[in-house]
Amino acid sequence: MFIQLNPPNRVQWYKSTEQRSVVQSHRTAFDGTKANTMPHPIDEGYLKFRAVWAKTPPLPDTEIAELNHWRSELFDRGLIGVYENGIGFGNISQRLNAKSLSRTAGDQFIISGTATGGIPRLTGAHYAIVRQADLAGNALHCEGPVIASSESLSHAVIYRECPKINGVIHIHHLELWQSLLHRVPTTPLSATYGTPEMAWSIIALLKETALPALRIFVMEGHEEGIFAFGETLEAAAAVILEHLK
Repeated sequence: MFIQLNPPNRVQWYKSTEQRSVVQSHRTAFDGTKANTMPHPIDEGYLKFRAVWAKTPPLPDTEIAELNHWRSELFDRGLIGVYENGIGFGNISQRLNAKSLSRTAGDQFIISGTATGGIPRLTGAHYAIVRQADLAGNALHCEGPVIASSESLSHAVIYRECPKINGVIHIHHLELWQSLLHRVPTTPLSATYGTPEMAWSIIALLKETALPALRIFVMEGHEEGIFAFGETLEAAAAVILEHLK
């Protein structure tokens, strides 16, 4: 059975965001120290696309083993997690047929589900398969025990535009975001997370900047938000690790 979920009313969404606009972040950096803590606006945790979701059984452990390894690593380092107000951040995905570069089958991917950021260890019950992303219709077709991450459109265009990429990671880290802003490819302030506008902005960066070689970009309109990608999840994580040295 397919379930169609529409994004929340825009006026209601902004009202709820204002009510949650100032939170305190306590996260651990890669070197084991605490990241700087300061109040900051959070635009996170809401689906902005129309989800066409088929609820299916959990994915087998063999399908998510590598995903879980790197997701746990990032969670333990505070790059994926949950804010004090309960809103989660960060997500991770892997091309469904990671050993095949076939664009016909390979543009589909497995991604951590929405509202899973605060769960220390994920299982097959916490991942979804994205079958199709429709930017023109602002719709995402997915299946699994949960709905795919609110950032799924951004992951989808990276796989679509980069057939050799098999792993994509989205983290939050305020200090790194501040240091990389406009020093690496940067999406515009007007492009907010999880929207077709963000997806089109990523496509523009892939076509017009050195992003295909750098494999990391920051989101000016999504404070703390950073994306990295690679031929494998290990390679994607290595990009983040290198910049955090």
